[in-house]
Amino acid sequence: MWWLIVSQRRRVAAASLLGSGWMVGLTLPPYLLSRAIDDGLTPGRTDALVGWAGALLGVGVLNAWLSIMRHRTMTRIRLDAAFRSVRIVTEHSTRLGAVLPRRISASDLVTIGFGDVAQVADVLTITGPGVGAVIAYGVVAALLLSVSPLLAAVILLGVPVLAILVGPLLGRLQGVESVYRDHQGRLTAQVVDMIEGLRVLGGFGGKDAYVGGYRNHSRALQSEGYRVGAVTSWIQAFGVGLPTVFLAAVTWLAARMAAEGSISTGQLVSVYGYVAVLVVPVSFFIEGGYDLSRGVVGARRLIQFLALEPESADPAAGLDAPLKPSVLHDPQSGVKVLPGRFTALVSDRAGVSVAVLERLGRFTESEATWGELPLRDIALTQIRERILVADNDAVLFADTLRGVISGRSERDAEAVERAVDAAMARDIVLGRPEGLDSPVEAEGRNFSGGQRQRLRLARALLADPEVLMATEPTSAVDAHTEAAMTSRLRAYRAGRTTLIAATSPLLLDQADSVCYLVDGRVAAMGSHGRLLAEQPGYRRLVSHGVDDEDTTASGAETRRPAQRSEGGIR
Repeated sequence: MWWLIVSQRRRVAAASLLGSGWMVGLTLPPYLLSRAIDDGLTPGRTDALVGWAGALLGVGVLNAWLSIMRHRTMTRIRLDAAFRSVRIVTEHSTRLGAVLPRRISASDLVTIGFGDVAQVADVLTITGPGVGAVIAYGVVAALLLSVSPLLAAVILLGVPVLAILVGPLLGRLQGVESVYRDHQGRLTAQVVDMIEGLRVLGGFGGKDAYVGGYRNHSRALQSEGYRVGAVTSWIQAFGVGLPTVFLAAVTWLAARMAAEGSISTGQLVSVYGYVAVLVVPVSFFIEGGYDLSRGVVGARRLIQFLALEPESADPAAGLDAPLKPSVLHDPQSGVKVLPGRFTALVSDRAGVSVAVLERLGRFTESEATWGELPLRDIALTQIRERILVADNDAVLFADTLRGVISGRSERDAEAVERAVDAAMARDIVLGRPEGLDSPVEAEGRNFSGGQRQRLRLARALLADPEVLMATEPTSAVDAHTEAAMTSRLRAYRAGRTTLIAATSPLLLDQADSVCYLVDGRVAAMGSHGRLLAEQPGYRRLVSHGVDDEDTTASGAETRRPAQRSEGGIR
């Protein structure tokens, strides 16, 4: 919050000046009104009455202008703070790169980028009317001191008492707000997961169970929301009620003094005006404390996110990668990927093959090596330039088909066409009126699951990395399309290092070598046909429950339990 203030110090200084001028300006009308009564109305002097009334009008016009400028400046300060915060969140997200999804959920990031940022920006209101409230409080106390030391003492002591009464509630608000934000983040994450997996949930009848879990979490969030609302309602009630009670007490005391003759009628009117004006700064004190309590919660969450470290502070720092294609080795699993070969991974446990790909792609820390060099010591930029890990969750940004497939650089039209054909995505292009210039919505929402998968594969093939690793690149298409995709994938990557994590017989039959993993370690290596003949566990895994006698040892087994449609589940 201090950084946001310092970043726009001139604007904040102007807001403080305007806020102070506006607040102090509010204290002048009671003084001018008292002079009009005592100097003009009571003795019957018309000229004095007109003069003070004119001064009162001038102060009103000036204060209206100060109020407009104060509000305009504060709006700019809050928007500037919000946009600066969003920018650093976006920049840090980009800097974290592939580490981001493993450190924080998308829902938490959205909550930080919208809710927490807004709460932090609201705190900067203190710099304008908040500063002005302090100055106006001092001015009113000084003016009342000239009327009555007793009234000035009541004012000076009364406001701190109000702060003491509200303080514990502000502390409690921080606690319940933090708990609420945590529950809100988890529930939002559940919503995102449910939306993304709705088709899969429907496929195996899990929607009702998942909705039941969501309903329970929603009730828990509702309960936390009631707790926040209870504390907030008391703070807001005190913000309105306490200044009013305070005003009544001071006015009663001033009226008693006027009745006793200690102060004049004009001074009584001015005291009432001063105290009425004092309601504004006192309300700002309470409101500012409320905003500060919520802002601290948001700022802490924001700072926790900014404290996340990327894999490498300087991606260009490190050893040079091997000059020529070299063996990639993962000691944890025993997998060795030979250069220039088409290798497949099959695991008896879900997620193990993906973990191997992440280690070999240096998306997680490991003892993996590239040639003779530890992968973790090689400059990350060189790894990213030469090793590409393509998965089914890769984002499709809003662009044209050509832009989505081409990626971050301009590509030759002929190369784009070849990649489209290799990924069996020609029908996608032909099915759109504008062909490759057809628009793609964010996340590829205007395409089916199978179409998105083929677009991702076309993009990965067009990138033409030295090493391409992919996870189930044909899992969302039918058997006929998959057969064509696997043969074209092998032909397109001929002579290049390719590592695929899959259990599809059609794809495995195209591999030069298959690594069969059991309990996370390589149990056997060889061709698909050889493993079918020698490894019963492998045979059961890749044949999806087909009887052994129906599985040919030649590796040409292509039977499936059911033909899958576009976007279907495995």
